[in-house]
Amino acid sequence: MFWQQRALLRIDFRQVVVLCILMFVSLLVISTTDPSVSHPESAERIVQGFFTPKVQSQLQRFLIGWIVFIFFALIDYHKLREWALWGYLITVASLIGIFFVPAIQNVHRWYRIPFVGASIQPSEYAKLVVVIALSWYLEKQQSKQGSFRAACIGLSIVAVPFLLILKQPDLGTALVLCPISCVMFYLGNLHTLSVRIMVACALVFLIVILTIFLGIVSHETAKPYATRVLKEYQYERLNPDSHHSRASQIAIGAGGLSGSGFRASIYTARGWLPYAYTDSVFAAFGEEFGLLGLLLLLALFYILIYFGFQVTAVSKDHFGRMLSAGITVYLAMHVIVNVSMMAGLLPITGVPLPLISYGGSSVFVTMAALGTLQSIYTRRFTF
Repeated sequence: MFWQQRALLRIDFRQVVVLCILMFVSLLVISTTDPSVSHPESAERIVQGFFTPKVQSQLQRFLIGWIVFIFFALIDYHKLREWALWGYLITVASLIGIFFVPAIQNVHRWYRIPFVGASIQPSEYAKLVVVIALSWYLEKQQSKQGSFRAACIGLSIVAVPFLLILKQPDLGTALVLCPISCVMFYLGNLHTLSVRIMVACALVFLIVILTIFLGIVSHETAKPYATRVLKEYQYERLNPDSHHSRASQIAIGAGGLSGSGFRASIYTARGWLPYAYTDSVFAAFGEEFGLLGLLLLLALFYILIYFGFQVTAVSKDHFGRMLSAGITVYLAMHVIVNVSMMAGLLPITGVPLPLISYGGSSVFVTMAALGTLQSIYTRRFTF
């Protein structure tokens, strides 16, 4: 059946509780970092209630997100097989079409929706669609997964959206696809040599980035070589002394053990932390709630990721295992990359923190992914 209402009674409500807490944390951070409540020249704040304009906007997105979550939790996840190919083709078409619409903030990442003042970022949806498409393909080719031809097709499924997203440009979103595909190819028993080559290339790329960003190799020394394959503005993100990187570390350090308290921050309130309610919410939260608050936040994400791997372990079919593993790695990589960026371990690439960063596309995709996990979990005893 397409719609199974009984499945709603079998979902893991522990995940629902964690989601509610994460959403509340998001509203806390957005309320205190909304530009309308802070003064650009001082730490003084405009007197305003909790429900600032951006909090109200994010709350609306969370409500829509819950509808998306329930929809994907109720449907039989096997139906996603039927949507996989069409969803992939539509996603690729949307990633191509974005280059034929006016750029927003000098990049081609969003479709502007007229009359409502909203925008859609297709690259966010592309990550989940690639997971679904790969799960469908790996199950379909299960008897031939050891062949080199199957590996080439699997790589092509990832490579097309990867290159289109990279062209936008959106390096951070594109790179998230790499660990997702590596894990899925490994669990799917794809051509062993191909998987090893992919993992080796990813590790080499990561090591090169770390050596530059951590100052092991001078940023200026590596610049002439790196700019042969990267654009100069992309390479500048590897500068460990960038303002954004330093500002995020200062904000976290200013929070100390217990933080300055809600709406009591100084560094973030003065606007010195860039993108405090989007990419830098982790650092903004750290200044006001300290190390203890950050550890609690990470513990909540750990519970979500652990639940995802539990679903992978109990899934009764190959498609469910691939799908749940891909979704779990997708969530884990967003958390790892965003936290590493704010801690000064990775360059700033604009990867949002799931359910915490302000924005609609990320919320909707994350809730769809988590709803799909629930769909797999509630049907773990059916065939």
